[in-house]
Amino acid sequence: MRTEDVLAATATGLWRWDNGAGTVTLDAEAARLLELPAEPGVFRESEVRSRFHPVDWNEIAGVIRLAVTEGTLAEARLRIVDGSGRVLRTVRSRSKPVPAGEGRQDYVLIGTLQEVAEPPPGTVGTHTAITGDWRRSREAFLLDAGRALAEAGSTTEVLRVAYSLSMPGFSPDGLAVFGVEGERLTVVGQHGHTLSDEGPFTDMPLDTDYPATEVVRTGRAIYLPTPEDYQARYPATWPLARRFGRRSWAFLPLIVSGRTMGTWMAGFRHPVAFSPDERSVLTTVARMLAQALARAGAADTERELSLGLQRTMMPSLGPDIPGMTVAARYVPTGGGLQVGGDWYDLIPLPSGRIALVIGDVQGHDVRAAGLMGQLRIALRAYASEGHRPDAVLARASRFLSGLTDPGEDDEAAAARFATCLYAEADPETGVLDIARAGHPDPVVLTADGTAVVRQTEGGLPLGVEADADYPTTRIVLEAGETIMLCTDGLIETGGHDIASGWVRLRPILERHTGDLEKLADALIQAVHGPGSHYTTGPLADRREDDVALLLLRREGTVASPSAPRRTALSIAQAEPERISTARQLLRELLHDWADADQVDAAVLLLSEVVTNVLVHTDGDALMVAQATGTPGERCLRVDVSDGSDELPHKRRPGEMASSGRGLVLMEMLAHKWGVDPRGAGKSIWFELNEAEHPEPDFPDLDLD
Repeated sequence: MRTEDVLAATATGLWRWDNGAGTVTLDAEAARLLELPAEPGVFRESEVRSRFHPVDWNEIAGVIRLAVTEGTLAEARLRIVDGSGRVLRTVRSRSKPVPAGEGRQDYVLIGTLQEVAEPPPGTVGTHTAITGDWRRSREAFLLDAGRALAEAGSTTEVLRVAYSLSMPGFSPDGLAVFGVEGERLTVVGQHGHTLSDEGPFTDMPLDTDYPATEVVRTGRAIYLPTPEDYQARYPATWPLARRFGRRSWAFLPLIVSGRTMGTWMAGFRHPVAFSPDERSVLTTVARMLAQALARAGAADTERELSLGLQRTMMPSLGPDIPGMTVAARYVPTGGGLQVGGDWYDLIPLPSGRIALVIGDVQGHDVRAAGLMGQLRIALRAYASEGHRPDAVLARASRFLSGLTDPGEDDEAAAARFATCLYAEADPETGVLDIARAGHPDPVVLTADGTAVVRQTEGGLPLGVEADADYPTTRIVLEAGETIMLCTDGLIETGGHDIASGWVRLRPILERHTGDLEKLADALIQAVHGPGSHYTTGPLADRREDDVALLLLRREGTVASPSAPRRTALSIAQAEPERISTARQLLRELLHDWADADQVDAAVLLLSEVVTNVLVHTDGDALMVAQATGTPGERCLRVDVSDGSDELPHKRRPGEMASSGRGLVLMEMLAHKWGVDPRGAGKSIWFELNEAEHPEPDFPDLDLD
């Protein structure tokens, strides 16, 4: 009996589908099953395709692609329909995809078509219902799995998601992800096993007769439906798998960009036939898992590199400073390598003093971080040579302006600059000599919890001019006071400018007058929210700018609410614009004064006295303001001293006079005032009492 007769007797036909040529060759039985003339022939692909139910055609296309990828048989059930779409019969196809030629993407599908028993047309069959439900469950599962794997941010999270996947109808009880290091297999992660179970599979040579190693070598999946299949194909390593008591195994390649990076193993305690649908689900999950592991691996590497750069570039605070406490934070901008151009430093000086440095190189990328590292080393070198703050910044500016980068054009080189604040602190006296290069002013938190922006003289950012000058400002940190140095990221993040950012930070400073570490955390959280810390890995929220923060507190007895509050400023003859700075410092000092009119009066008197010194003498003016007493009953005393022995004279200005009102205002607005001669020069002072509310009369004075 001929083979064709045997196949026809069992309602089995033969077909040959040439995907490249777009033709299908059928024998007589196959043509009959497809409702074509029952005779051998070659048909157009579109003519044959029209005989399949559209839903089933989409399914068989996916099954064929899977079989081509894995080099296995393509098996599927197909409903045959007439011209009106009515289902006539169901056939089962078993075919082998064969490449059409070397280097070609087309294939030839050679196999059989066989009619299978299905419920009559128009009735609801059990198989059809189960198949439809399973397909819907599979689609929902793959959608959820893809979303969960895409959201995983680290290798640990990807593995946790993979272990929690519940596949529709055939969930594995044991999973393992194998990686490759050199010529050896490693265990990346596992579930359903103990740590001791990993031993034989860790560091396994790739030429071992084991399914996972064969998958790595060939890039093709291996399905083992029964223990007998496993033992027959891999007798050498079967004893390793037998002790887990499983009945079926699937080993799938983890392929990214055409390279097999490892193997995913799914083990089942119940028998699994690995139908085309089941293999399709496993293959899809393996592809998503490979992509997720590749992304997570890159993120892990980037994060490790970022933390390494941070540890290298951000110094430790070193040994304790006698009489002082220091806290610091660094939070990089979001994305990328989590490094940028902001930095801080603490440098022991040959004189026994301590240098505090904080700065910001323009940019937030690796180039900015590298430039920051060079500049930080240069600053440490200049400081260690014993130079004063102004000389350290002047040398650093020349260093930065002289740097060349082969990868930069002229425009990029011209835009390379850095802001910096350098403070030399004497732990014994609390004296700080500050030089500033385009950087935000420091903030002083007084012992009674008042935060004041301490305005200091400054110069251009480093690198803008090679020969820039950087004047020095001296301030004294009293016992219990804290100075805050920060980059503009702390102030301006969130759409704020310098003014509004300071309004946001001031309550934080004044509420946290205790532990310095808690104050540092509170400042960072106020800007970026919880979780932002110097040692954090991936940041949950998007950063707008890097943040560097340095806090220095001079230890001492915690002052009572009545402790004096003090500020001082030197105003040179050549810098009359600093009168505005003096007024601002006085307003900061009196920010919680009960009577706002008295604050205005104090600022007006200060302006008059300082202006009088600059106009009528040849020397500079030194302003010292101090508020003493308990809130609500305080006394403000302002002293303005100069080097001239000439005492002020009271005059009676006319209505059109532009000067001569200083002492008149002093008598009308101040509760007390006077002039005290000194060894070289004099001091003009006035006092205002917070509890008193004078109502001065201005009969002959037009203040407009």
